[in-house]
Amino acid sequence: MKTKLKDNIIFRSIIIPICVILCFVGQFIPPVNGLTSEAFGVIFIFVGILILWLTIGIDWPSLLCLLALGFINNFGFGKVISSSFGNSTFAFLLFTFVCTYALSKTSIIKKVAIGFVNFKLARKNGYLFIFFFLFSSLFLGLFISPSVLFIVLLPILNEILSILEIEKTDNIAKVLMLGLGFSISISSGMTPIAHVFPILAINAANLNVSAFQYMGIAIPCGLVLFILMYFVLILFIRPDVKKINYDNVSKLKNELPKLNKKDLAILIIFIVVLLLWILPSLFEYIYYPIYEIFNTYGTAMPPLLGTVLLCIIQINKEPLIKIDDALKNGIPWGSLIMCAATLALGEAIKSNDIGLISFLQNNLGSSLKNISPILLLIIFASWAAIQTNLSSNMVTATLVSTVASTILVSSNTGLNTSAVICIIGMLASFAFATPPSMPHIAIISASESTNTKDVLIFGSILMLLSIILSLVISYPLGLLIF
Repeated sequence: MKTKLKDNIIFRSIIIPICVILCFVGQFIPPVNGLTSEAFGVIFIFVGILILWLTIGIDWPSLLCLLALGFINNFGFGKVISSSFGNSTFAFLLFTFVCTYALSKTSIIKKVAIGFVNFKLARKNGYLFIFFFLFSSLFLGLFISPSVLFIVLLPILNEILSILEIEKTDNIAKVLMLGLGFSISISSGMTPIAHVFPILAINAANLNVSAFQYMGIAIPCGLVLFILMYFVLILFIRPDVKKINYDNVSKLKNELPKLNKKDLAILIIFIVVLLLWILPSLFEYIYYPIYEIFNTYGTAMPPLLGTVLLCIIQINKEPLIKIDDALKNGIPWGSLIMCAATLALGEAIKSNDIGLISFLQNNLGSSLKNISPILLLIIFASWAAIQTNLSSNMVTATLVSTVASTILVSSNTGLNTSAVICIIGMLASFAFATPPSMPHIAIISASESTNTKDVLIFGSILMLLSIILSLVISYPLGLLIF
């Protein structure tokens, strides 16, 4: 035990100084072939912080990321704070955690969790239970924003683990947590409903592609990827499903208290928040002016409204929640700080002042024009999949689609432009491998059940599979549809 501790101290004494140096030395490298010193600085910060996330932890390395970005010329601390803690995504997560905390203090979450584990097919076999839970998240994700859905399902998953007496460090919990995050990422690329990245890709290429045409190539690919994901997690993590304890489920169901006035009030507020998230995206296809009005409010408004209502409304002279209690006990601050760091890192990567995106656009665009069609398709698919797993989905969808459409329209490559752009939009949504890829991936990276290393390993496997499936399933379907 002492030897292990000594090795750990030696490892930390080597890796931490190296990574800290990486975070601050990059911007002093002179510009090379159009790649600015600031771009080198951001690249070095990304590498150094990713190593720390994988080997040390997520808490102070995330703060180090924010500190190092603040010293980057043309970025500075003002942009760091506004793009991290001042970002609407950070506010969305913060206030949504408050709303779900209030919901978790009622019997509602437990009722939903017990109802799920009482499902007959799920009780027949532990592997079926895992499959149906993950498939339900995939199905819901077809219509709901990924971050919204994850925040809603996370407390239900935690309650299920508690009911079934599964430790959060157990392999079953690891499969469920990784599977939840990955399933939601897959679903976000399967439809353009409440998912912005496919739409951004199509708009960036100035194409006229309907939602049904897009879903025709994305849903089959997503379903196959989901099934492969399930078997990869089961075969490699090997959860011991015999540990799933159904003995107390019936007893707990009978012991559940009835909904009281406080529970009902919290439930109504939470439903209002959900409706404010979901309904506007449906009005995009029914009555656009309503969608446009609600879209200006952003995703942070509904949970902020819900938080205010929870604090104002009183039952029996007591507020539904006390904000200091919710902020102290209901917020996973480590995960949230990590999200803040990934948001700032993403902003730096796509910043015009840093120049990383323009470097890629100028250099890659010109060098790809004379490549064979099949190789070009592989490059675009791989570029979209790799970049979205390392940085902003929004930047990936826009940048790769812009370069691809420019090359495909100006050169006679023989590739179907609409099919290629839809594949890019889909792969830009399939983010699994690193914390900066999506907020909910950052949260599962910091959970008790998984870590950054697990996410990197299994997320990278999924990324590779998604590239292959986009080439052998989505593109041939695209040739039939377009």
